[in-house]
Amino acid sequence: MRLKFDEQLDLLNKELITMGAFCENAIAMSAKALTEGNPALAKAVPDLSQIDHKEREIETMCLKLLLQQQPVAKDLRVVSSALKMVTDMARIGAQSADIAEIITLANIHATDDTQIIYDMSVAVIKMVTDSIDAFVKKDMQMAKAVIDYDDVVDSYFDKVKKMLIELFSKPETDGEYAIDLLMIAKYFERIGDHAVNIAKWVLFSITGNKEG
Repeated sequence: MRLKFDEQLDLLNKELITMGAFCENAIAMSAKALTEGNPALAKAVPDLSQIDHKEREIETMCLKLLLQQQPVAKDLRVVSSALKMVTDMARIGAQSADIAEIITLANIHATDDTQIIYDMSVAVIKMVTDSIDAFVKKDMQMAKAVIDYDDVVDSYFDKVKKMLIELFSKPETDGEYAIDLLMIAKYFERIGDHAVNIAKWVLFSITGNKEG
């Protein structure tokens, strides 16, 4: 019975990695479309159906583990944490799609302004990747590092806001363009927040405490 449960937990980890890869790909494609000013690439960002389908698969797997395997307390924390994590991962996918939609509809062109946001997206992808790896590896230090790294993303967001304030001060600035950039940066900042949530669920799965 225990062997079967461990095998199913391994499968759960693989499915979480797959879903995480979908999310990372959506973020990366959206960020690349932004820096290239490429609406066609933004349209190529995978739609949410792929991520939503994987979310439902993992939820079903978790519920079967809870109902059929009678997990002990530690196992129960792992499975319930995975259920919470996929919710954050689905929101990451949705926000990546929102970024792609803004790029598709807006006349965003590659500039130094978009490069700062791209650098922010790289930091966000690192957070998402590391948070999922921390769950699979049961690595508390990695989870805590993700939480701390959110300061880097927040610092990028502050830089973007300052940059946009300067843009607004110039009479030739397209206000709608500046607002679109702010919205994109805000979505990346929210994705970072979801990665922090995932990292906290990792801590909970190991210790029973989201603060580690």
